[in-house]
Amino acid sequence: MTGADKSRRVNVRNLVIKRAARVIIKNLTFDVYSGEVLGLIGPNGAGKSTLLSCLAGIEANFEGCINLDGKPLDKLTVQERARKIAWLEQLGAVHWPLTVERVVMLGRIPHLPRWSHATKADSLAVENALAQADCLNLRERRVTTLSGGERTRVLLARALATEPSLLLADEPVSSLDLRHQLQTMQLLRSYVSGKNAAVVVMHDLSLAARFCDRLLLLDAGQLIACGEIASVLTQQNIAEVYKVSVTSGCEQVPWVVPNQLL
Repeated sequence: MTGADKSRRVNVRNLVIKRAARVIIKNLTFDVYSGEVLGLIGPNGAGKSTLLSCLAGIEANFEGCINLDGKPLDKLTVQERARKIAWLEQLGAVHWPLTVERVVMLGRIPHLPRWSHATKADSLAVENALAQADCLNLRERRVTTLSGGERTRVLLARALATEPSLLLADEPVSSLDLRHQLQTMQLLRSYVSGKNAAVVVMHDLSLAARFCDRLLLLDAGQLIACGEIASVLTQQNIAEVYKVSVTSGCEQVPWVVPNQLL
């Protein structure tokens, strides 16, 4: 995709996030463009999940500027954010014994006027989301009876049912089997066609290299690198941040395998 094909969806400038006396994100600046999957990578505790929740408008205590489609994120109404942004939380929980179909229908709430019932368009969006996330066979199951991986797919379907233009996903493949890992990443790739964009937290560097357009590498809340895959996943960057040496390759399918601790 050329620069002329892209439009800037998210604009982050000089972002600082603090909790008590601890700085979680340090003066972070980057953009997210339409038609791309931006991968957030880095070790545990780097600030990836905190950054993602801030982009979703959930982490409200920050300094700096976050714009979505040219408007300050904190100036959008809750309903505007809910229609534009879907957030797939890491280890998302569902505490009520609802059926899978009812849980996915919750993704349509931002589009429904108060006290109104779901329309045919809402039902179609739910049906499409169930199919995309491979959950059609689960639709009548109580979500509290599902495995961790099945529940992750259901919550992905709920996010897709919203039909957002920005999808934020925190480790969406960490609990999935091999088949559903590939299926989910392929789904994210197809989702970002047109104006849509996705920001995805990932630990599997091989999957990140294969399916993301660009990577943002964080360590202790600080930006280490942001850009094309090859410029971020260098031996030096990986050694500095992860404290391991790796063997990697880019023949047809990119891959990164850790060798030893440094």
